[in-house]
Amino acid sequence: MNSTPECKECKFCKSGKTNLCGKIRATQGKGLMPDGTSRFKCKGKDLLHFMGTSTFSQYTVVADISVVAVQPDAPMDRTCLLGCGITTGYGAARVTAKVEEGSNIAVFGAGCVGLSVVQGAVVNKAGKIIVVDVNPAKEAWSKKFGATHFVNPNELKGQTIVEKLVEMTDGGCDYTFDCTGNVSVMRAALEACHKGWGESIIIGVAAAGQEISTRPFQLVTGRVWKGCAFGGIKGRSQLPDLVGDYMSGALKVDEFITHRKTLGEMNSAFESMKSGDCIRAVVDMKKL
Repeated sequence: MNSTPECKECKFCKSGKTNLCGKIRATQGKGLMPDGTSRFKCKGKDLLHFMGTSTFSQYTVVADISVVAVQPDAPMDRTCLLGCGITTGYGAARVTAKVEEGSNIAVFGAGCVGLSVVQGAVVNKAGKIIVVDVNPAKEAWSKKFGATHFVNPNELKGQTIVEKLVEMTDGGCDYTFDCTGNVSVMRAALEACHKGWGESIIIGVAAAGQEISTRPFQLVTGRVWKGCAFGGIKGRSQLPDLVGDYMSGALKVDEFITHRKTLGEMNSAFESMKSGDCIRAVVDMKKL
């Protein structure tokens, strides 16, 4: 199941310019099925669907265009990570940014999404792959997935993170990726881009009502600010290929799983995500 549906018939799907689908976007955003109703009830009251999938339950109801067919021998307790995090970061590097060989990139945030950007950049043979995170424990994780450098902004002396990245990359990064959802970090990511051609990809989702800002001069001088959802990957026609890449050993997935929980431990799984030693927690829905 995928929260990024693909009907293959709407204006979005036929454009060839986006992986977004417009067919059920309005109702999905309201937590409802395509017909405007909910299939879930609790104590006589309707419950809303979550992101079109509602996967934190043993049984669910989804739109047909949100169901993805993958090879039957793919282990669901691993490929489940391709339903969002890994695909989002990996696709951001390979599909949205199309990182070129030798490009210098910076990734802000070393969680599952950020480390997946690193993995995609490695596949595309990027030059310097710089990970930025305030948690020093993330340095080892970053290097494990292929980062060439790690910078902790809290440890910089007399320099901003923008100044440090510009210094490290001879004028600025070719590509930067925000995986934090912090609007201040988004600005820093843009301003760390190289004048004339640098692109900053916003992946992290900011809190409701937050706005981004920068000086117009940053854009007038050639920097590009863009965003992506699900890494630009089409949910039904392209996601199965990533599952195939995992099965062939070309895509790392197992390495992201640091915790496994039962359904009864769901809340502790969320708590684990807040700790620096957790990249992804997988919940076994068959175990109570």
